[in-house]
Amino acid sequence: MDVRKIVVVVEDVDAARTALKWALHNLLRFGDLITLLHVFSPAMNSSRSKNKIRLLRLKGYQLALSFKDICNNFFNTNVEIIVTEGDQEGGKIAAMVREIGASALVVGLHDRSFLYKLAMAHNSIANSFSCRVLAIKPPSLPLWRSTSARTSAAPAPDISISSMEFSQIEIGRPLEVPDIAPPKVPYKICPDPSAIIWRSRKSKRKGSS
Repeated sequence: MDVRKIVVVVEDVDAARTALKWALHNLLRFGDLITLLHVFSPAMNSSRSKNKIRLLRLKGYQLALSFKDICNNFFNTNVEIIVTEGDQEGGKIAAMVREIGASALVVGLHDRSFLYKLAMAHNSIANSFSCRVLAIKPPSLPLWRSTSARTSAAPAPDISISSMEFSQIEIGRPLEVPDIAPPKVPYKICPDPSAIIWRSRKSKRKGSS
């Protein structure tokens, strides 16, 4: 069986964490390699000092480590972390996915997702990644939470999901990572019976000549 490379985009949003859990539950096979990819970019009007770039890289790596902790709840997962600088429109992510040679890209779909920006900038998303793109949409928020979120969050771009070239998977309920106990290794009391040497001693009786 060929080893597949699955890239999961690391973002500090619940949708990205839900996407990772979905991939671990439904997409991962034994021997597959999960690449946790985080692309950071300084603000438009901010200075590009070395200390600031180093701090952004460190925060990105710490965020990726928290995603790796989710993977550690699953037995025998192969995980690598890539943290790099790039743009917010998805161009760097697409370039890294092609360089890795990924079989699938898993993205948490939210209002500010780079997939919307990439769709507006390019005619074909499939050609940008050269692999299957799975956009995981988390469960809908309750009415009172969704109403307050609309007032604070920026509205999603007016793009029809059906016109975008990726698979949208909507989850009906939150995912929970099950507690998987480590496999029990049978303990062999006597692995090699032939290795046992029986020794018998003749009892000496008192008064025997």
